[in-house]
Amino acid sequence: MRILKFAALAVLLTPFAATAGSYPEKTITMICPYSAGGGGDTATRMIAKLAGDMMGVKINVENKTGGGATIGIGAVSKSKPDGYTLGFVSTSPITIRTHMMKAPYHPLNDLTYVGQFVASSQPLVVLKDSKFKTLADLISYAKANPGKLRWSTSVQRGGPHVAVEAMFKKEGAKATFIPFKGGSKVLAALLGGTIDAAMMSEGNKATLDGQTRILAEGTPNKNPVNGSVPTLTEAGYPIAPAIFFGLAGPAGLPADVLAKWDGVLAKVVKSPEFIALADKRKWSLDFAGHKAFTQTVISDYNAAKIAIADIGMK
Repeated sequence: MRILKFAALAVLLTPFAATAGSYPEKTITMICPYSAGGGGDTATRMIAKLAGDMMGVKINVENKTGGGATIGIGAVSKSKPDGYTLGFVSTSPITIRTHMMKAPYHPLNDLTYVGQFVASSQPLVVLKDSKFKTLADLISYAKANPGKLRWSTSVQRGGPHVAVEAMFKKEGAKATFIPFKGGSKVLAALLGGTIDAAMMSEGNKATLDGQTRILAEGTPNKNPVNGSVPTLTEAGYPIAPAIFFGLAGPAGLPADVLAKWDGVLAKVVKSPEFIALADKRKWSLDFAGHKAFTQTVISDYNAAKIAIADIGMK
């Protein structure tokens, strides 16, 4: 396993020969694997506009949906590795679903991770007046009352689902997962008392206007805004379901393309337009260049593989 991990890292981080001429010299295609109007599409189009203006080229966005985002990402993986076809990527179709389904790409072999621009927490929350004051309270109840604790998250078999099930498995506790389609229905269920806890995006949590209590942050590192709240990682649980947004290209992208995007994405994330979009969508901006983003993907992919096998999720 360690040999495979380091081999994958070496391949993903190996710079390839530079492109001829000065990149970019023509129109770039940016594939979004999600439908128009959603968060992924909105982020892709803003990146395309701002990056295109900075580089002096047109960047066209194409929506290629289906297969839980794997069709669009598969198209990126099969494109020519010249930097003129890139795509939006997020956590689930890269590090989670590929362990439970046959995707048209291997995340560690067929893609180059260009850069990350968002890393949002998925906090585990209860209502403000809940009897569960701490994460330990929640786990103790689940252990003492098998199956009675009801919880949910917006994406079944996604990162947050895997993370919480892995936590309960480690503690020998049993809870009941109640599936809903979308964060708004999870929110309504929590407010209405249908569920006792939820792992939700920062955006959904913020809409509650202080009606929730955060029991644990879903990021590896502490949220500076909620410094007293433990993270799942520091609490000793196997996986932190932080959600990343980033760009990827096919395997073998040239070194000059990666260097160019390192600089451009760093500027995009600091731009007033992107900051305003992030504030509106309640995203946490967190730029990581090619090397750091690649290491995040490998670490998350391997952690998810172990956790999914342990809980037997298919």
